[in-house]
Amino acid sequence: MKRIAALLLLASLSANVLAFEPFVVSDIRIDGLSRISAGTVYTYLPVNKGDRLTDEEAARAIRALYDTKFFSDVELSREGSILVIKVVERPSIAKLTLRGNKDIKEEDLRKGLKEIGLSEGETFDRLSLDRVQQELIRQYYNRGKYNVSVDPHVTRLDRNRVAIDIEIREGKAARIKQLNIVGNTAFTDKDIREDFESDTSNLMSWYSKDDQYSREKLSGDLEKLQSYYMDRGYADFGVDSTQVTIAPDKRAMYIAASIKEGEVYTVSDVHLLGELILPEEVLRKLVFVKKGDTFNRARVEATSDSIKSILANIGYAYAKVTPVPKLDKDKRTVDMTFFIEPGQRVYVRRVVFQGNTRTEDDVLRREMRQLEGTVYSQAAVDRSKIRLQRLGYFKKVDIDKQRVPGTQDAVDVTVKVEEQSAGSLMFGVGYSQYSGMILNASVSQNNFLGTGDSFSVGAEHSSYYSRVTASYYNPYLTDNNIGIGYSATYSKTDYGNTDFANYENSTKAFSTYLGIPISETDGLRVGLGLSSNKINTYQNITPQVLVDYQNAIGNRTVHTWTGTLGWNHDTRNGYWAPTRGGLLSASTEVALPGSTVQYWKFMGEANHYWPVGGGFVLYLDGQVGYGEAYGNQTYSRTFGDFVAGQPYDFPFWENFYSGGVRDVRGFQDNTLGPKVCIGSAGGGTPNANGTCNGGYYAQPIGGAFKVLGTAQVFIPLPFLKDINTARVSAFVDVGNAFRNYQSFDASDLRASAGIALQWQAPIGPLIINFAVPIRSDPMDRHYEERIQFTFGSNF
Repeated sequence: MKRIAALLLLASLSANVLAFEPFVVSDIRIDGLSRISAGTVYTYLPVNKGDRLTDEEAARAIRALYDTKFFSDVELSREGSILVIKVVERPSIAKLTLRGNKDIKEEDLRKGLKEIGLSEGETFDRLSLDRVQQELIRQYYNRGKYNVSVDPHVTRLDRNRVAIDIEIREGKAARIKQLNIVGNTAFTDKDIREDFESDTSNLMSWYSKDDQYSREKLSGDLEKLQSYYMDRGYADFGVDSTQVTIAPDKRAMYIAASIKEGEVYTVSDVHLLGELILPEEVLRKLVFVKKGDTFNRARVEATSDSIKSILANIGYAYAKVTPVPKLDKDKRTVDMTFFIEPGQRVYVRRVVFQGNTRTEDDVLRREMRQLEGTVYSQAAVDRSKIRLQRLGYFKKVDIDKQRVPGTQDAVDVTVKVEEQSAGSLMFGVGYSQYSGMILNASVSQNNFLGTGDSFSVGAEHSSYYSRVTASYYNPYLTDNNIGIGYSATYSKTDYGNTDFANYENSTKAFSTYLGIPISETDGLRVGLGLSSNKINTYQNITPQVLVDYQNAIGNRTVHTWTGTLGWNHDTRNGYWAPTRGGLLSASTEVALPGSTVQYWKFMGEANHYWPVGGGFVLYLDGQVGYGEAYGNQTYSRTFGDFVAGQPYDFPFWENFYSGGVRDVRGFQDNTLGPKVCIGSAGGGTPNANGTCNGGYYAQPIGGAFKVLGTAQVFIPLPFLKDINTARVSAFVDVGNAFRNYQSFDASDLRASAGIALQWQAPIGPLIINFAVPIRSDPMDRHYEERIQFTFGSNF
């Protein structure tokens, strides 16, 4: 058949060459071009002026022009010594329309069509259209849709163009009516099919789609079946046959797999052969298969991976570790040999960045721990990836290596990033019965002009609160990653006629700080700040305890010099949606001597993420805050419980508060903790229902001690596959604020439970919580809040 096809092709090409004696080409003329330039044709034409043209050379020229797929017909002739090429151009695709596709996204379809050569602007080839039709049908068959039909329609347009309309009728997927495993005696059907993606119709099939047949799903399930047995010692397990039968109406599938379980094998010995590179005793620590153990394929693969990883860390990027099991069927033992081929040690010639259209190369390069001109290290590459992910500038980071052509000991490392908005433009409008209209706006950019610097400017206003802030941070003031930041704030608060502690507070503050790295995961923050805080309390409106405190210290304007020292240990593997690692942090703020009130505050936090299988991620977080006054400052006058000559108490304007969308959810922001009544209504502590004399609610005043704990499980959902875009979680929050450490009582802790959605929406980062208090007090009921959210819009 191949000889016949070759003869037919030769005959067709010969027919397009008018017989002539060989001649020297003095000029070349091309007839029939309308869309394609003559220069393009000359580029592909293997004949030039001055060449001697024979029948063989003419046939080769026709083949070359046909191979361009620009032409449907090519004919060669001569006029004297002029070579005349007559062509008929194939039409171009002016428009490509897809209709009816639901199971496969249009962007995925168009990408596949483009790879075949069918896309707008390309030359139209009928054969390509036929291949597309067959390929689409095959893809739908793999999804179990055997009733699919793909009908392409081609419409001729003017100027040698065509419009292609591909109409797809997907039909319904065939459903699995029977799924039988034949030959299993050691384990039940329920055990071996527990992790299968395929199943017969059940109550949850409407959601999981597990009863829809797919060839890929079935192949994956059979691989899981083999792993199930081989991880339990059945080293000679095998799938003898698989039979898939479709009903005449193409709506039902019947699947049967015949297996041979074999016998349970134990490991008789383990050998390491080949070029070990490292001492055998070092490699033996990476071997998870031990003599006398039941054979386990997962441990065999883990051993191969761990040896390859340690070799990759010292430059052997292409090391191979081949496990060779030798079965003794009589003794039912396996003699395991790991054959190590390290290959040649490689160095990194160049580190290349792709996809960073906004971010400067230097911003990425300074996070790289794999350097040019050094030995390749997989650990350094992995660390570099984590550092880039934690910047928050990129939705996706991939790092690949490629051998340098012509060498065996050099690679180029390519860092491919997919940028996401690192800035936000946030506007908010709200209303409450206490504060009236609430307006807020902010502009922030974590990657200013692609330099890696961050800044933010924000403003907030309501009937009782106004605030303007500005901050800037340069993470690389020096080449060794010492950063510097600045922050300025002005705020004015008047809590009159609200449920919060009624007093007026006007603050101006400025601070600067240094970020100092001390290791790959640890850093220090040292800062110095200055603030001026004018506080006005009102008799019979402000809670009496606050009025007495201010009168006792004798100052309405409080000046404070603050020094801060913080430490953090960050091992998280991502910025927006970590799945492993955690954060430990501790910071202290001290009002230095010379301040109106000398005090110190400590804030500590510990959290961690654990992947627990099946896409679920467990997150635990604990926070604590504590503050005290220090030094020899004493009250100048006696008011209420504050006696002249006694040391200062912790200032109330620095109190910790609890409750809110990022705290104990299910309660309004800053409403948990100590509450008091105002003086004109009797003062003191509210009654058991949280109300004071006159029927109004007691006012939260915060405290010098706070605890918060959170347990959260992030839940994988089929329609939220990209956790960098959205993730859903179930949570339990526990916490409260207390007057001081001595007042802490675990029975006073508040708790809530609920679900949360984090979404990188087009309008910006969005958090929605639905929480139900499960442990509260009657005086908290007024502040309960089931649905809470916060959002901003990206730019």
